Amino acid sequence: MAKEHDQEFIEYVVKALVDRPEDVASDRTVDEMGVLITLKVNPQDLGQVIGRQGQTAKALRTLLRVVGAKNHARVNLKIYEPEGFRKGALRSGPKEDADTGMDDLKL
Repeated sequence: MAKEHDQEFIEYVVKALVDRPEDVASDRTVDEMGVLITLKVNPQDLGQVIGRQGQTAKALRTLLRVVGAKNHARVNLKIYEPEGFRKGALRSGPKEDADTGMDDLKL
């Protein structure tokens, strides 16, 4: 199946944002609610796609709605999140407590 304009557009924008553009992929499904594009990126790039407080993801969704409106379609974006990602299972490196140097302070 050939990629539609909305799917090509979101892949193009996201590939420009991430460090590993070769891992960007998307699936497009159409149902009675409209078009759903599910975006998959490398787990290490997920933070760049979501952005601080979700602002980048919100902007991507807004742009997709504009592209969809031009084609008379309702387009939504779902960003695939691997299992356990929010729990820190996929985050790299061990967690370390910051040494503030307060134990050496004499009062």
